[in-house]
Amino acid sequence: MNQMKQPDALDLDGRLLQTLVTVIDESSVTRAADRLELTQSAVSHQLDRLRSIVGDALFVKSGRGIVPTVHAQELATRARLLLEDMRRFAQTVHFDPAGLSMTLTVGANDLQRDLLLPGFMRRVRAQAPGVRLRVVSSGAPRPEMLRDGPCHLVITPRPPDATDVVHVRLLEDRYAVFYDPDCRPAPLLDDYLAAEHVTVVHEPHRALEIDQVLAERGISRRIVAEVPGFGGIGPFLRGTACLATLPSLLSTHLLRGFAAAEPPLACPSMPMYLVWHLRHQDDPMHQWLRSQLQASVAPALAAARRPLAAAA
Repeated sequence: MNQMKQPDALDLDGRLLQTLVTVIDESSVTRAADRLELTQSAVSHQLDRLRSIVGDALFVKSGRGIVPTVHAQELATRARLLLEDMRRFAQTVHFDPAGLSMTLTVGANDLQRDLLLPGFMRRVRAQAPGVRLRVVSSGAPRPEMLRDGPCHLVITPRPPDATDVVHVRLLEDRYAVFYDPDCRPAPLLDDYLAAEHVTVVHEPHRALEIDQVLAERGISRRIVAEVPGFGGIGPFLRGTACLATLPSLLSTHLLRGFAAAEPPLACPSMPMYLVWHLRHQDDPMHQWLRSQLQASVAPALAAARRPLAAAA
């Protein structure tokens, strides 16, 4: 035999509380119904639900009207506070960057780190001096870095493949062939295929997209060295005839001083994305941080390309 469900405080909702307060304010179910834009029977039904939950009559007859019980008056005082809390709960939280105090963790490899994050940090700290930036290596980023890991944001050319991860394109780069001009000229196709190459393989063992694309086309190159980051490429190029096919923006900092030529074969473009977890999508603080990083891209690219234009 099924037992009747016992009243539970979790059955309370804002409408029941608003009904109690309104009936007390109006001293009438009829006037309360008009004010709430409900029928009298709907108001009476809500009062019955509330009576079963709190175990009190709530209202008693007095002459030709009704008056609240002492307990109903006490409940109404608390209900007004709860209703105000509920209204605040539903309101958009005001975010003031000046009051922000936190360590912001961004996952990036050395290209994105050196190109974008210094300008981003200057923008953020100009408005939020209490923010401290921590940069961690993203390698080949995994969803766990954003789900339960340390990162608020990740910058990467290849976002993790996960339904709970969001990304937006920041910029698009092209590939260039880097070499030491003191040791060799720019390569033509036959020389390119015959040369020794240096490349980057991010942990856990994930090759650059260009290396994967060329391998899928059946283009074989002689890879003589693999390093875990772009910063390790220069020492392997300097003083040798080796080549490295990498993002062209490396010529602005990590590979400054090396020559860069157009690849002698078709290469894909290299987009760069800002990535975050879905739970931060509507957070005002996180939205502000994302906007600051996106606003940092154009000035960073302009500053990076000025030395190249002057050299040309």
